[in-house]
Amino acid sequence: MRFENDDHRQREQRAITKFCSLFDLTFRKLGENDIDFQIFKSDRLVGFVEVKGRHRIIADAYPLPIAIRKLNKLQGELAPREDPVIVWACHDGIIYGKVRNITGTIRYGGRKVRDGASNDQELMAYFNPQEDLHHERY
Repeated sequence: MRFENDDHRQREQRAITKFCSLFDLTFRKLGENDIDFQIFKSDRLVGFVEVKGRHRIIADAYPLPIAIRKLNKLQGELAPREDPVIVWACHDGIIYGKVRNITGTIRYGGRKVRDGASNDQELMAYFNPQEDLHHERY
């Protein structure tokens, strides 16, 4: 069962637009079960981006969570040579970093279990503030 709604999609769109504006990039949305976006520089594929919603302001967003299965997709078969990036979409801006440059801890976690959800509790990575995580306000 999918729980994404229009608010989630708008938050994701706002975050990827902000991220791409920082580096003069364009983007293309991928399918429902893929990584969220491909990113391009001058029409050349340069990477993949996963946007994660964070229902907090930047100052209160840490530690930043992401499922290990998403990290595997980002750095694995879909993007073996391109730079994969995670963007956390906060209320007041974005936090972003290249997957290969950030260090986190792994533990079982996630969100409160919802009826019909299969991935609410799973193996997760959590990232604390570090030099290779950057933020920009909207």
